[in-house]
Amino acid sequence: MKRIWTLLLAAVLVVGVLAGCSSESTLEKEEKASADDKVKIGLSVSTLNNPFFVSLKEGAEEAAKESGAELIVADAQDDNAKQLNDVEDLIQKNVDILLINPTDSKAVSTAVESANKAKIPVITVDRESEGGEVLAHIASDNVAGGKMAGEFILEHLKNKGNIVELEGIPGTSAARDRGKGFHQAVDNQKGIKVVASQPANFNRDKGLTVMENILQSNPEIDAVFAHNDEMALGALQAIQAAKKEIVVVGFDATDDAVKSVKKGDLGATIAQKPEEIGKTGVEVAVQAVKGEKVDKFHPVELELIKK
Repeated sequence: MKRIWTLLLAAVLVVGVLAGCSSESTLEKEEKASADDKVKIGLSVSTLNNPFFVSLKEGAEEAAKESGAELIVADAQDDNAKQLNDVEDLIQKNVDILLINPTDSKAVSTAVESANKAKIPVITVDRESEGGEVLAHIASDNVAGGKMAGEFILEHLKNKGNIVELEGIPGTSAARDRGKGFHQAVDNQKGIKVVASQPANFNRDKGLTVMENILQSNPEIDAVFAHNDEMALGALQAIQAAKKEIVVVGFDATDDAVKSVKKGDLGATIAQKPEEIGKTGVEVAVQAVKGEKVDKFHPVELELIKK
């Protein structure tokens, strides 16, 4: 009898262990399935050598964390060829959707078309793509922002004076649209003359160098509109070194620019809220992957920052 009870107890223990193994295996399967269900987003950023795009990336990372999505970030370093390679790499990593911040609106078309062929949806952020099929675009209204900057300068100069325009990277939608809005405001104003419009590629050092050269050939300058804050701060450095009194307006409202405005050095900057652009990009991407309908354009509000 004792032997029978021992055998029964052993049988119960074996069944329990098997049940436990079976339960553990099911749990592992559920965890794996959950991992497979996680939305995987690829983000190709034009450059992380610019505070604006660092903020955009951070906003995207915050939204990805909140939604439980996986975010893979690639820095194109303002190189068109590298951005294409980065996008191809993200495609190979089987991302569910791509967020692309183009280095160049025309050149990025090839990358967008590659994603289209792989049947991976594309959302552009801050800058548009001139080619390929794009599901949605997340950005500020750059035309409105450029016009806002121009109107501020007109008010400051009382519609009379010489203005310099520092342009962004040629071929980018941001440079094109900000310039378009600016000229909508200042062109055809009788007392206003744009004495120089030159690219400084959204770069602070180039903004400094280009502004130094412009000051040498155009001593009578009253205002500068730069397509971003980095160029504006570079231009301001050149102006201060030349001991000139010239109002400078930037675009993006980076931390350095806002501090400069509060200090009274930079005249104004247009707040574009890059964190919100990145965050909205991820939120829309997650919605799209889950099969929800998304709008073609998601505008992010602008604000004039002045002292």
